[in-house]
Amino acid sequence: MTANKVSVMTKNKVLFHICCAPCYVAPYFHLKDEFDITGFWYNPNIHPYLEYENRLAEVKRFQKEENCNIIYKDEYNLEKFLQTVVYRENERCKFCYYERLLNTAIYAKRGKFDYFTTTLLYSKFQQHKLIREIGESLAKQYSVKFLYRDFREFWKEGIETSKQRNMYRQQYCGCIYSEKERYCKT
Repeated sequence: MTANKVSVMTKNKVLFHICCAPCYVAPYFHLKDEFDITGFWYNPNIHPYLEYENRLAEVKRFQKEENCNIIYKDEYNLEKFLQTVVYRENERCKFCYYERLLNTAIYAKRGKFDYFTTTLLYSKFQQHKLIREIGESLAKQYSVKFLYRDFREFWKEGIETSKQRNMYRQQYCGCIYSEKERYCKT
């Protein structure tokens, strides 16, 4: 008599950079059946500090409600971000994307994840081509695949879900420059 072999399919592990909880909800719910997801909080450029704290608290609340895994690299380093972009403000998004994706790729490599990705791909206001180029470049450098998905298709769903859950919803990307653009229309 031969023993029955049970084949257990394991999901690929993805480290998912989270800029904020409202941008995470729809992609998370759409991918969680396909992947073993761990969130990754790292956003050293968000301004002001209270905005950073509000976003972080909302991610922690989502984690508690969903009982999902999230790694926190809780480092607020506004000065480094500003020093990097000064006199190159028109390229600030490139530096911002790179810093956050770099750290996500490093953690993905260390944690033996199959993929890394980001909620930045959810926003219709972000530069998807640039995000993808940076992600794919870092994937080669760190030997961890970059999961590119155009999460913008879930834009309205994410907004509705975050409103239903009474999530804190910010009105700008996060950096001091995007905050200025929100209020100063000149």
